[in-house]
Amino acid sequence: MLLAIDVGNTNIVLGVYEKNKLVISWRVSTNRLQTGDEYGVILKNLFKQAQMDTADLEGIIISSVVPPLMYALEEMAQRYFHLKPLVIGPGIKTGLNLAVDNPKEVGADRIANAVAGYELYGGPLIIVDFGTATTFDAISERGDYLGGAIAPGINISTEALFERAAKLPRVELARPKKVIGKDTITSMQAGIIYGFAGQVDGIVKRMLGEFKEQPKVVATGGLASLIAGETETISLVNPRLTLEGLRLIYEKNKK
Repeated sequence: MLLAIDVGNTNIVLGVYEKNKLVISWRVSTNRLQTGDEYGVILKNLFKQAQMDTADLEGIIISSVVPPLMYALEEMAQRYFHLKPLVIGPGIKTGLNLAVDNPKEVGADRIANAVAGYELYGGPLIIVDFGTATTFDAISERGDYLGGAIAPGINISTEALFERAAKLPRVELARPKKVIGKDTITSMQAGIIYGFAGQVDGIVKRMLGEFKEQPKVVATGGLASLIAGETETISLVNPRLTLEGLRLIYEKNKK
């Protein structure tokens, strides 16, 4: 079995693969102060609850956009699972040509998304990842990573709204029945959901103008299903695209 770990600024997404099949996945909070021991206990308990034996693990792969956590996670992998993890970074085989000015600046999660997206859907392709930041990544017909755009994510944008506007409450991220809200909550939901759907369509349509051929547009991330249905441009949704990319990269490097 393979344990894939995607460390984001808000959440850590974990997936266990049996060959090329995702058996189970979990989502836990990212805490920069937690130690390797604490994460080890969390993972051991998750495996126990799922009635899975950690002794069956053959490998661990990690992508992270939170550098302070890497020491703790590598320590956790070696101490609790007796495995040296493969960490996405310079020198790792991805099969991806990074056609950007500074390849080292491209986030590990965006690389994993691009690898999985091209493998599953071919190119050209645009990937929209709804994470702490909303990222837009462009992949050419030949599989070159062309770059993209980064915008504030839904959660951090709405959190700023709640903190700065004293009379506005925190609301559930849910699709309202109408755009014209009849109360504060539905008005906020309309602004958040349809506002971000409009942002996605606006950026994607501008990116489409820079492609010679019409690309597919795939969405991933925790809120992908909620927003994608309200857009005009997103045609595919795969919430586990990053984990799939980690599995593919592990296969390319395990020898």
